Amino acid sequence: MRILVFIPTYNERENIVPLVAQILESPEKLDVLVVDDNSPDKTADVLLEAFPNNSRVHLLKRERKFGLGTAYSAGFRYTLDHGFDAAISMDADFSHDPKYLPDLIGASKNCDIVIGSRYIPGGKTVNWGISRQFISRMANLLAHHFISLRSADCTSGYRLFHAGVLQTLDFESIVADGYSYNLEVLKRASDENMKIAEVPITFVDRTRGKSKVSSIEIFKALQTLLRLRFHAHSKHEMVRS
Repeated sequence: MRILVFIPTYNERENIVPLVAQILESPEKLDVLVVDDNSPDKTADVLLEAFPNNSRVHLLKRERKFGLGTAYSAGFRYTLDHGFDAAISMDADFSHDPKYLPDLIGASKNCDIVIGSRYIPGGKTVNWGISRQFISRMANLLAHHFISLRSADCTSGYRLFHAGVLQTLDFESIVADGYSYNLEVLKRASDENMKIAEVPITFVDRTRGKSKVSSIEIFKALQTLLRLRFHAHSKHEMVRS
């Protein structure tokens, strides 16, 4: 199975080279795609300098900062266009440890999507403040309540998708941006009755670089949840009538 690990980046020059090196050392022979939004700190240049002739390292450099949601879509599109059998999305700041890649791949043999989960037995977060923990837990609670998602960790960006799943999800029509994109993807998968598994991970908050999570993301997530909830209700009412 040919698997692509794709990593959205914006100002990650401190992390990108050691992260990609660790992914390439995985027991699985994985390709890596960096989707960079023209980082001012020259993340793309640092990557090319470190891996100038490596056929397993790919770069998609976009002309400006388009955002995390469209970076996910770009990674999914690259997966399909280049004939990969599966895609794994992960963050660039080492909060998603490459050591869990074999766990995601192993679990994917019996399901459609695998989530690297902080909130199942064996999973945890490290170096998070109380407010960050509250926000994350609340987002998942609301996802369970508003749009009936069953996964313990609905907001994790560490995920494996089989290529057939991506073809079904129509990911390029997803409206949500930022971390809310993960909620909408999972909602679509749930609506298609896809089999979703979770494997435990330890999520360690970044030690280098600046976090991209802001209060704006909280409002985006709430807006996405409300839109998905009432859109689903509207469709249901149309069917009944």
